[in-house]
Amino acid sequence: MNFPNTLSLIRILLAPVFLYLFLSDSPVQVFLSFIVYTVAALTDWYDGWYARKYGFKTRWGQFIDPLADKILTTSAFIGFYLLKQKDPLLFGKTEFIPIVILIGIIIFRDIVLTIARSVQELRGREFTTSMISKTKTFVQMTFIFLIIGLVSLAALADGTAFAESIISYLHSDINYYILLLITLLTAGSGFAYIFESSTVSPREKQAN
Repeated sequence: MNFPNTLSLIRILLAPVFLYLFLSDSPVQVFLSFIVYTVAALTDWYDGWYARKYGFKTRWGQFIDPLADKILTTSAFIGFYLLKQKDPLLFGKTEFIPIVILIGIIIFRDIVLTIARSVQELRGREFTTSMISKTKTFVQMTFIFLIIGLVSLAALADGTAFAESIISYLHSDINYYILLLITLLTAGSGFAYIFESSTVSPREKQAN
């Protein structure tokens, strides 16, 4: 196994570590969860850069790298759902579509379609990332880092006015609407992938 693929495997192994720390009752462990998640996310950037620079592009890497990314983001969304079970006001009071459904849609699309796309790439088909997918990824990752970071800071500053101001924001409805937007973007990028797959040329179909 080459170095980039090893980093992808490490990213997968760090996902449950992050989740355990994030849901801990210890403020220090909650803060450590942010560090673990950040390190894991940085391995994604570094293994991609390393693979491109040194030509370590393999079929196995094409499969495990995006899968590791989705496992990591999935662990964050699962953490958000479980944290909401402890704090029902998390993401605000507005919930005309239950958060469990929104998170379920995100996880289902990301895992299932990532595996399907990776299998297609293993078979030799090349894909270009659509603008809606790029937008979804940017908004999704920004939201994840924002929530994890704020939860970590609130845990460390527990009992202070600073912590109360963070908690007040975490309890605001804006986070629900951001999550709803992410769900819509995620579903939209999923439909874009399905449309893209349905436009395979006869030559590509024969080659596959």
